[in-house]
Amino acid sequence: MNRPNHPEGANLANSGEDAFRPDTSSASAESAEPEHASIKHRGILITGLIIAMLFGALDQTIVGTAMPRIVGELGGLAYMAWLTTAYMLTSTTVVPIAGKLADLLGRRVVYVTGLAIFMLGSALCGAAHTMNQLILFRGFQGIGGGIMMPMAMVIIGDLFTGAERAKWQGVFGAIFGLSSIVGPQIGGWIVDALSWRWVFYINLPIAVIAIVFISMGLHSHRRTERVKFDIGGIVTMVVGVVSLLLALTFGGKDYPWTSWQILGLFAIALVSLTAFVLVEARAAEPILPLRLFRNRTFVLINGIGFLMSVGMFGSIMFIPLFLQGIIGISPSASGTAMTPMMLTVMAGSMVGGRLVTKIGVRTQTTIGMLIMAASFILLANLTVHTKTLAVTGCMILLGIGMGLVMPLLTIALQESFPRTELGVVTSSSQFFRQIGGTFGMTILGAVLNARSSALLTAQLDPLLQRIPANPMVAQLKSMVETNAQGLYSSLLNPNALAQMPSAFKDTLVPVLKSALVESLHSVFWFGLVFILLGVVCSLFLGKIQISSRRRARPAPSEA
Repeated sequence: MNRPNHPEGANLANSGEDAFRPDTSSASAESAEPEHASIKHRGILITGLIIAMLFGALDQTIVGTAMPRIVGELGGLAYMAWLTTAYMLTSTTVVPIAGKLADLLGRRVVYVTGLAIFMLGSALCGAAHTMNQLILFRGFQGIGGGIMMPMAMVIIGDLFTGAERAKWQGVFGAIFGLSSIVGPQIGGWIVDALSWRWVFYINLPIAVIAIVFISMGLHSHRRTERVKFDIGGIVTMVVGVVSLLLALTFGGKDYPWTSWQILGLFAIALVSLTAFVLVEARAAEPILPLRLFRNRTFVLINGIGFLMSVGMFGSIMFIPLFLQGIIGISPSASGTAMTPMMLTVMAGSMVGGRLVTKIGVRTQTTIGMLIMAASFILLANLTVHTKTLAVTGCMILLGIGMGLVMPLLTIALQESFPRTELGVVTSSSQFFRQIGGTFGMTILGAVLNARSSALLTAQLDPLLQRIPANPMVAQLKSMVETNAQGLYSSLLNPNALAQMPSAFKDTLVPVLKSALVESLHSVFWFGLVFILLGVVCSLFLGKIQISSRRRARPAPSEA
């Protein structure tokens, strides 16, 4: 197992880490079980963590259901995507900063601050009167969400042994899967029964309960020396990451990749991230210490998380396109067809949390990635005659692989570093996965566009030449040249298909379906490359021991 070159015990003496309510019975460094009072407060703390994580995860899915009603009341249809983009930008950017601050200031102050920001952001979103206000408040809410998500895993790392941690992180992984399933339904009920504003207001009482429970379960942090904040690192990271995410989000969709807007954003990202590296090399308390990248486990685990997310999130995004565009089922039915995948993610997370202590991190990670690779191969062989059940089977296989791998990435990092660095290494895992998901959706979307344009140009042009000139033919020729993927929208719109002349529809639809299937094949084969690279990385993992003893805690006098 790769560990940093400084002894863990030396760091613990000055860590001032948060711990569950107090263990005054022993000052032993490798302390045995805590007293009964500690166990009681630990239960309160875990309850607070589950409540906070469930509603933080739900918020990312229930808002989507309310979007049509929000646009209907506030207007601003052109800016609807920003409701998601604003949250994603701020939550992704703040993740590594939150992890480092948790190591410096303590878990309780950072976590409670994140919950308070999330709660205030929810209240402001519910009270918004314009779309611009709502977008701004969603960005503010995302800061709180970005703090909350990694903190739960950090605290689980504090509380439990490696074996226990594997089981609990499987449970928390299942919570994320559950939120994906029930979130849209809950959002629909709230919107129908009350209004879209209660999608945000519902967070307020829940956040209060979570704050009370977490405050009761965690000690306040006492640090005698002066805290040195890495202001330069924070500024350069925020500018660099936001610029990169904006470029990946809007490139090839809202602006051409070669436009000055996208090239300018990439240039700002490059300059800012280069400055970030230079600042971190000199900072006393860097946000993301560069020495971590000299640790093989840190690089490989975060590399696996990044590569898995590139393929996973990028490809999952296109499954509904196949279900609705090729098979022809409704959006709600396509959501139902993907539900078994989320159930198997939950099951895989919980089973994997117990299995890893028997077969090891490297073996389980490799198996999980290979299962994901097998699902990509099956997805890349779908045809226009494929039935919904076959697609669901592919998604179930993908869910099993995801469930086996995702909880392990955090556990492996936590087992490879001392407690003084749990915050920064745990948050780094989520950060690289979120960046990978954004990168995957962008690059695989570009693959779909490029392949679609080539196929439709080759197949539609000869057909359109034989049809007498009319406005519809002219519009189709223009779309083939400028927005080939936009032609698929007719497959997703039954009303548009019904209004087409029968002869025209009989000619056009088979070509569109054939081109879409072949384009999706390219997407899945391309995604498979990233998954296989993740398999290679997993083979190079060292032997990471899952400990059966609780990490050493500072003695009461030091805490």
